[in-house]
Amino acid sequence: QVQVVESGGGLVQAGGSLRLSCAASGRTFSNYTMGWFRQAPGKEREFVAAITWRGGYTTYADSVKGRFTISRDNAQNTVYLQVNSLKPEDTAVYYCACRRSILFATIPSAYDYWGQGTQVTVSP
Repeated sequence: QVQVVESGGGLVQAGGSLRLSCAASGRTFSNYTMGWFRQAPGKEREFVAAITWRGGYTTYADSVKGRFTISRDNAQNTVYLQVNSLKPEDTAVYYCACRRSILFATIPSAYDYWGQGTQVTVSP
């Protein structure tokens, strides 16, 4: 009984920024990990970042480290992904996912609930 809904995607020029949001509903989020993945056409879904509800610990893919920031607002049950210094290669559908575990995971199959995705397009 967990639902996640992404928003905040759009079309931006290289070097621009966006703030993606993931609104979650359900129960016992303190024991969950929230993750962001992305998928470009013709490519497999890849890990971007994750955060634990309990302690707010974060981890990032090397490709986005230093540019993207994941955070959460416990009162609003919302997770954010601030994406800065965007590059054309960041273009993808970005998905929010929920894992029913306090442990990090970077493979899509480890996550239990998924949003429908929000498109991020970065032009040169």
